[in-house]
Parts: sequence; C-alpha cells; structure tokens
Amino acid sequence: MLQSHENICISVYNESLICPGCRILDHRLVEQCVENLCHKGCRAVWGDIAALDAGHVLPEAKGLSADEIRAVVRELKAIMAVYEGTCAAG
Repeated sequence: MLQSHENICISVYNESLICPGCRILDHRLVEQCVENLCHKGCRAVWGDIAALDAGHVLPEAKGLSADEIRAVVRELKAIMAVYEGTCAAG
C-alpha cells in the first residue's frame, strides 16, 4: 500500500526531512512545540488543538511552517487519544 506524501513526512523522524510535495520538517522543533504545549496540562492541550486546527498561531508554535504545525496537531491528537475519557475536551 502506498502512503501519501503527507503521511511519509509525518511518519519519518529525522532532524529534518525532505520529501516530494512537502516542505522541510524540523522534527526537533515539532517535538519541542509538542512538549511545551503538553506542559500546559491536559485540558489546555484540547484548547490548543482546536486553536491550531482553526488556524490560530500559538506562541509555542511561532516560527513553525504550516506542515510543522500540522505535524504538531497530529502528534497532540495521538497523545491525547491515550487520555480519552480521563481528560475531556472543553
């Protein structure tokens, strides 16, 4: 099964990544942003996910490319799936 360019960009973890159709992703910046947002707490992360999904730029994501922000959102959603039922959105 072939993966989309977007999935390939997200699934490979290097300091930076180049793939057809993608911008350069700096995994270190993505991970740092995810860590900084997670330090705000479970309920705050749900709000941050919603804000990022709506196109708002959070201070923790300032300077990230659109592709990197999408990677942050995907990572946050994956992390928060673990807390389903114990920390509700809103």
